[in-house]
Amino acid sequence: MILEPKTNKQLFFLMGMPRSGNTLFASIMNQNPELVVTANSITLEIMKDLYLLKKTDVFHNFPDHKSLNNIIDVVYDLYYKDWPQRIIIDRGPVLATGNPGNFELMKIHYKRPFKCIVLLRDLMDVLASYMKWYTENPDSFVNRLNLKTDEEKLMVIMNKEGAVVKELEAIKNAFNYPDICHFIKYDDLTTNPQEEIKKVYKFLDEPYFNHRFIDLDQININGMEYSDGVVGKNMHTIKTGEIMKEYNPYIEKIPQRIKDKYGHIKF
Repeated sequence: MILEPKTNKQLFFLMGMPRSGNTLFASIMNQNPELVVTANSITLEIMKDLYLLKKTDVFHNFPDHKSLNNIIDVVYDLYYKDWPQRIIIDRGPVLATGNPGNFELMKIHYKRPFKCIVLLRDLMDVLASYMKWYTENPDSFVNRLNLKTDEEKLMVIMNKEGAVVKELEAIKNAFNYPDICHFIKYDDLTTNPQEEIKKVYKFLDEPYFNHRFIDLDQININGMEYSDGVVGKNMHTIKTGEIMKEYNPYIEKIPQRIKDKYGHIKF
């Protein structure tokens, strides 16, 4: 059997720290049947894991780069080949650098231009949202670690291997590539959602779809939903009424040492 990956889809990327409106953005955009914003994506990890096979003894024993590269080159085409949507917005920190970095691997193996939508939210607001979530949901992954204080819990969230720090790294790099990135501030998305979504369509070079901004749906992509028992209840649950910015009182409860260390990270 000859695999012939479909290449008629358009691929974009969504980057943003958790608690920055990723799920809200997806709920809005996924009303358009031609388009899908994915859940947290594993595609970059697939590409990286395949690449890291080059560091194994088995590969060094017979270093067939071309054959392995053939697989890495088509990760995205194969992963999304059966998805019905024409436009895929893959949620992952594609512009993160490192050894190997996501951006470096994409430049080598994707071999096509791509664009990124970047959600921005001040880090203290992100951490306050985490605090509200893990306080209201005792089964959250943070509470499973037997930590005693908010400072300890927030330091775990800021673990360098965690999603927040990885996304911050990618966002920092995104500012070096304004020609391929469209930035959306969380406050703007929640205050003027229609205006911000129209800007997204202009960036995608697609005609605007008549979205609704009330009575939103929880995320369901091709019949699949988040299984939040893994990380904790309601991690990806959105409010389905009218979109609006709400004050979070947990912003005042962030420990001073956390503010001193990370309070300067604003967008």
